[in-house]
Amino acid sequence: MSNSQTVATALACPMCAHRWADRDALLGDRATELVGYQVDFVALRAGFFLFHHHAAGCGTTFSVPVGWFADLYDGPVFSERRTGQSDCPGHCLRRGDLRPCGAACECAWVRAVIDVLRRHGKPPRPRPGIEW
Repeated sequence: MSNSQTVATALACPMCAHRWADRDALLGDRATELVGYQVDFVALRAGFFLFHHHAAGCGTTFSVPVGWFADLYDGPVFSERRTGQSDCPGHCLRRGDLRPCGAACECAWVRAVIDVLRRHGKPPRPRPGIEW
């Protein structure tokens, strides 16, 4: 499968087959919501952002690779992972925890991208306090 085919597949809802023309269309769609982050500690760009599709008759959650959003971050990237250390709040260990991280950790840039995604032109949805 070519890279363009992969992108096209990821920008289609696996449940209802709704298609988004590009990343901005996905992020601007009020029927989509970033609901989680599935970390890959070996290769952070290989992790997944989890989106919920609130369209009528759908209601599925689907994943999009973190690497497709890496260009949204232009700050420092730390070389050491701090997971489990005293300065680590553990956000990456809980899929539904989308809070920013203040640790000087190699994972911190992904948390900054999450913040950008959550603020991308739409008001936040009310969320129950669900931990996955």
